[in-house]
Amino acid sequence: MYLYNSLTHKKELFVPNNPDMVKMYTCGPTVYHYAHIGNLRTYIMEDVLEKALRYAGYNVKRVMNITDVGHLASDADSGEDKMLKGAKRENKSVMEIAKYYTDAFFADCEKLNIKKPDVVEPATGCIDEYIHMVQTLIAKGSAYVAGGNVYFDTSTLNQYYVFNDHDEEDLAIGVREGVEEDTNKKNKNDFVLWFTKSKFEDQALKWDSPWGVGYPGWHIECSCISMKHLGENLDIHAGGIDNAFPHHTNEIAQSESFLGHKWCNYWFHVHHLNTDTGKMSKSKGEFLTVSLLENKGYDPMAYRLFCLQSHYRRNLVFSWENLDNAVVAYDKLIAKIAALKDEGEVDAAALDALKERFLTALNGDLNTSLAVTAVYDVLKAKCSDATKLAALADFDRVLSLNLLPAAQKLKEKEAAEAAASADPEIDALVMQRTEAKKAKNFQEADRIRDELKARGIEIIDTPQGTKWRKA
Repeated sequence: MYLYNSLTHKKELFVPNNPDMVKMYTCGPTVYHYAHIGNLRTYIMEDVLEKALRYAGYNVKRVMNITDVGHLASDADSGEDKMLKGAKRENKSVMEIAKYYTDAFFADCEKLNIKKPDVVEPATGCIDEYIHMVQTLIAKGSAYVAGGNVYFDTSTLNQYYVFNDHDEEDLAIGVREGVEEDTNKKNKNDFVLWFTKSKFEDQALKWDSPWGVGYPGWHIECSCISMKHLGENLDIHAGGIDNAFPHHTNEIAQSESFLGHKWCNYWFHVHHLNTDTGKMSKSKGEFLTVSLLENKGYDPMAYRLFCLQSHYRRNLVFSWENLDNAVVAYDKLIAKIAALKDEGEVDAAALDALKERFLTALNGDLNTSLAVTAVYDVLKAKCSDATKLAALADFDRVLSLNLLPAAQKLKEKEAAEAAASADPEIDALVMQRTEAKKAKNFQEADRIRDELKARGIEIIDTPQGTKWRKA
């Protein structure tokens, strides 16, 4: 499998540290509100990556954090805590907010067939690990205490921004327009590891530490949660492209300074879902959630297909028209699968050829668009329906589009509708028309068709036989 590595800016052959177990970490949600569908695009593509690795034969252990403390409204370590913001908005405690929106997040994931990670760890569960890392960084000279807070010292690094080449002024997040400069910092790019003093009041969750009562910075949680469950050598770290800087940049800085060696080999970043007005967010425009899509009558699987039709490293533009197109494509695909009959023998050689095409798409930097094309190739293949159904079931281990269950549901619906509208007299006329066509008595067939039309019955000729419905 070849994956694009954001760290090296090129596609690389994926080689895990241990061939018996791929260690994968994905940044989880800050649970102060519902996840919007832009957030969920990232989780869909991470889900496909995990399932593609398993499909390719790897064992995978995937860990995800839940940010229930410490994520400030600004990446410059200033502004209101997002969890506190949610608690104030709904007049609930921070932990009540965290529980409600964690449950809501995983409910959305279930609707989208996103597999729950093997380990899910809330940030509040690793306070001791954060304190230990901060103590170690101070002892190594990589961190310092100033103004009641503990900061990581970026001047101790050979290179701070590892995902791209930027000028120092471009990285001066502490003095960007609209952001108050933190005068405690030795360097503009230093970041907070532990707060005891902050620029806002009423922080709800605090813990004792060697530096006073306080709480962790946002960036440290992913480093410690990953090491707690996956050890010192991580294979893949995934997340949205907006996390590359400063969040993932800061993770690398503190993790490798703490460990004294390289921490993670491959970085997998999913690009934005945009609207026609720009990047999707919770604070502007219509708040697009899975529940909103459902309320408007959309199947979550249509949104999953919409995401899979584009490469994860391309910005994807959401519009209702684009989603409607995905609905049409999904419904047509399911209808074609529903028309297959589970008959004939499975041709092992033909199945292997179809699977090879699908695997090639996945191994080419997770090209889900080509993987979806491979599904259509199955439907056009010259092999038995049993072989096609076997291939589709196999592919859906990764795509998770409910291909066979949705097709079965459609067949049951059509059978129920047919039974409800059964009319022996009409059925007999349709059969007579079919027999007349077989006998090439087209005049009689047309007469019967016209008679049925006059009675409000529409005839539909399909490869599977003639059907009728009330016009």
